[in-house]
This record gives sequence, structure tokens and C-alpha cells, in this order.
Amino acid sequence: MSIASIKALLNTTATFSLKETLAFLANEYKDKVVFSTSFGQEDQVITAIIAEQNLPISIFTLDTGRLFEETYAVFHQTLKKYKIDIKTYFPEATAVEELVNQKGPNSFYESVENRKECCFIRKVAPLTKALNGNSIWITGLRAEQSQNRNDLALFEYDAHFEIIKFNPLLKWTLKEVEDYLETNNVPQNALHKKRFVSIGCAPCTRAIADDEDIRAGRWWWESSHKECGLHQK
Repeated sequence: MSIASIKALLNTTATFSLKETLAFLANEYKDKVVFSTSFGQEDQVITAIIAEQNLPISIFTLDTGRLFEETYAVFHQTLKKYKIDIKTYFPEATAVEELVNQKGPNSFYESVENRKECCFIRKVAPLTKALNGNSIWITGLRAEQSQNRNDLALFEYDAHFEIIKFNPLLKWTLKEVEDYLETNNVPQNALHKKRFVSIGCAPCTRAIADDEDIRAGRWWWESSHKECGLHQK
């Protein structure tokens, strides 16, 4: 994909609504459009829109093996409500076995390097498999989620995964997300009501205080860009 392709998408969809853009992509890139969900608030907005329009967009999730029970609960609720397929990708068992046998189950607390190794095995490698062969990757990223995401574009080329990334909720505020979920009765992770704004693996996520950054609860024991490698920016 070239820069020209990104510009063409931006020009074509400039006046489209979110729903119209998703429908256009599904039609233009037939069977090559995927959406990755972790069942957070933003992802649930996009899932609801895809399901309600019955769009031919493949939805997948990454099961790291260390998720909250509340995450599995909203996964199940979403399947029941929308009657859709959500494909699950797991980390390679051998890689997880080697990591745990060599460094123990909680090595990620010991260093940023160890944490990124765990994230790579449990998230990045399965994501690479899930994205392979596709043209458009839809995400629930928002600019205000972190300083690291302020310079994201609506459409951009992800050189690491060699795919065009579409961030439809880029300019949405958290309140807009919450209002959409409440208005449309979309299933939500119960942890959101307990100040878990950004939810990942259970050992790596905590609730945040009112005065803390949205991403402060992720890998709360370290100082980093609060990213796992799924999104390079």
C-alpha cells in the first residue's frame, strides 16, 4: 500500500459517517477487512455498529491466557446479543511454556524487557497471525487515550504489520463512547464501573484514580509509553 492509497481513502471517505465508512471499506476490500477487539468500551462501539449493519467484516480477539473473568463475561454477552462470530487467537503453547519454565509466571514485573517479551508472545505474535493476508485493520484507538497516540491518523500505514490501519474513533471523547454504549444498550465490561478505563491482562491492569492518566492502570509498576507492541505509535 502506498501513501497515495491512504490519501485516496481519506479523500473518498471525507464526508462519510462512521457507519458509511465501515460499509465502504467492507465493500471495497471484500473479505480483507478485520477488526480486533479486546472488548473495551471503544471496541464495543465498533462491534455494535458492525453487527447492527451486518457488515462482512471479520472480528477477532486475542486471548492471552491471563484475561479478567469480566472480560470473558462481556465476550459471551456480546456473542449472545449480536449473534456474530468472533474468532479467537491464542499464543503458541510452546512459546508460553518456554517463557514460564525459564522465567516463571510473573517475570513481566521484573523489567520492561521481560514485560515486552511476554506481550510479544501472548499478543504481538498472535496478532501477526490474525492480520496476515488482510488489507484493512480496524482498531478502537482514540487520540486522548495517551500522549503516544496523539499523532495517530484516521487512516495510516502500519509498516510493522504491513497493513492499512483505520482508527474510526480517533477523535471521540470518552464521554462520547460512554454515551453511545448507554444509548444503544451495548454490553460493557463490568470493570469499567470500577475505574478500570483501559483493560488488558489481569496481572498488568489496575483501576485508576480520578486524577490519573487513562493509561496509568496499564503496567502500573513501570515508567514506559504504556504500549505492548500491538500499536507501534
